[in-house]
Amino acid sequence: MFRNLKRVIIGKPLKSSEAAGQSLTKSKALALLSSDALSSVAYGTESITTVLITAGAMALWLQLPIAMIILVLLAAIVLSYRQIIKAYPNGGGAYTVASQNWGAKAGLIAGGSLLVDYMLTVAVSASAAADAITAAVPALLHFAVPLSLMTILILTALNLRGLRESANFLMVPVYFFILVMTITIVWGLIQAATGGIPAHQAAKIGTDFSGLTVIFFLRALSSGSSSLTGVEAISNAVPNFKEPKEKHAATTLTMMAGVLAFFFLGITFLSYWYGIQPNAHSTVLSQIAAETFGGHNLFFYLVQLATALILAVAANTGFSAFPMLAVNLAKDKYLPHLYLDKGDRLGYSNGILSLSIGAMLLTVIFHGNTDNLIPLYAVGVFVPFTLSQSGMIVHWKRNRHEEPYWWVKSIINFIGAAMSAGLVVVLFVTRLNHVWPYLLIMPLVMFVFFKIRRHYEAIARQLRLQYVKNVGSVRHEYDGATAIVLVSNLTRVTSEAVDYAQSIATKVVAMHVSFDDNPGREEKIQAQFRKDFGDVRYVDVHTSYRSIVKPVVGFVSKVSKQSEKINHSVTVIIPQFVPKKPWQNILHNQSSLRLRAALSAMDNISISTYYYHLSE
Repeated sequence: MFRNLKRVIIGKPLKSSEAAGQSLTKSKALALLSSDALSSVAYGTESITTVLITAGAMALWLQLPIAMIILVLLAAIVLSYRQIIKAYPNGGGAYTVASQNWGAKAGLIAGGSLLVDYMLTVAVSASAAADAITAAVPALLHFAVPLSLMTILILTALNLRGLRESANFLMVPVYFFILVMTITIVWGLIQAATGGIPAHQAAKIGTDFSGLTVIFFLRALSSGSSSLTGVEAISNAVPNFKEPKEKHAATTLTMMAGVLAFFFLGITFLSYWYGIQPNAHSTVLSQIAAETFGGHNLFFYLVQLATALILAVAANTGFSAFPMLAVNLAKDKYLPHLYLDKGDRLGYSNGILSLSIGAMLLTVIFHGNTDNLIPLYAVGVFVPFTLSQSGMIVHWKRNRHEEPYWWVKSIINFIGAAMSAGLVVVLFVTRLNHVWPYLLIMPLVMFVFFKIRRHYEAIARQLRLQYVKNVGSVRHEYDGATAIVLVSNLTRVTSEAVDYAQSIATKVVAMHVSFDDNPGREEKIQAQFRKDFGDVRYVDVHTSYRSIVKPVVGFVSKVSKQSEKINHSVTVIIPQFVPKKPWQNILHNQSSLRLRAALSAMDNISISTYYYHLSE
């Protein structure tokens, strides 16, 4: 049943040889990896104006210089990540750059920040999509969190189907949004240039007002910087591109940055020109659409639809980038190796599922409130930005003899690193009440990383072959084998398990646990066993309690100590019948599972399950 449901949701398995068919073209990659960055134009300008309006409408002209500063930062970041794609074509982005140039700890800060940030990406995008839906249909207001969770589940299923299918699906909403926003901005600019819509700005550029301070300006700038989240995703996913991977990834990054810059600047200008003021009943973008198209008509609703769709699918950037980053961390033994495994559809399904669960937990914890998530979201991006761009300066200096104009590239990276670091400081100074969880989360994430790494290193030391000539250690050779067969009652499965034990062991012991409730039954089992297997030692361990685990563990421990003296290996054989249909398992005692779990904690014990398959 589960297998059939899985096939319906994610489709039939793909062959490993079909992996090349899952690679991304530029057009598909733009849809798959830029949805997060492009969606930020739906709330980037609004984040700036929400801060500015607290000082009055006279402050709204500041959104233009703030937008220009953000575009300068965008240019520096994009140029830097183009360099990263070329220098580190195997993906990993900020984690790889910081690790190789600043060391493992810096790399883990960058990688850990991005892992958490991708979860926040999914949570923020799903919550923002729910907000757009509830704004259009107020009756659904109380279902915002369930709508967010439903969006995450749909995207999870979509990504489990593989890169190609998710990209094909996402091309529709992403390119629909690009088309609708291009029409909106171009038509708005034409209206402004021709006088079709006269200027209604609250104040001219340069107007002074009493609330203007450096801290106030920086607070608005830090809020608007959320528009740059998602830019780094393409550098993490370079291995997913068609050949030549670096060239296609760099081109896609430039295309995405160009579209993002045009949309962000155009929306911000129209917001200023129309004199838009943020309010609780209508988003800045919806007010711009209403003003541009003359009311709530067809074009207005197309803008609302396109915005809701891009916000919903923006979460997919996290689903594309998180698994690839997890793969790089797992290769370096900082995450479990299960993140290296590909699923039936050749995607890293364990990474997809982990991201989905984390995002849903964040959505529930923060009640789907994007205002509470965005500042934390921004810190998680700009810390890796800072580490990666400063790391590239080290990279260019180290390779200055092979890289022409390395100093020009270093200057670009320095500008990006300085501005990113400045924004991190500003976020902590002006939005500490929202970003303080980062100071709690990152030490915990780092602790987990190092704990996992130490575990893998310990395993490697213990499992490494050691030879006499090198370290004086001798491989153990046994003189015989002892098998313990667990007997609950006499059945065909028990009989065959004893026969199997005699075929592999020089000494066989049958062990039975008896209880107080039916002594006659226990005596009958013992008598029958000795009649059928007279040459096998039978041991009855009595207990006054209902659990068989403790008596079995105690007996096996004693046999193990005795076997050490005669240099025997010890194997515990657990007979178990297998029902014909999986659902029938719930009708039977699952004590074998508890026994295996308890025995697996013992040293120098092998556990073998003898399966007997039922025919009906």
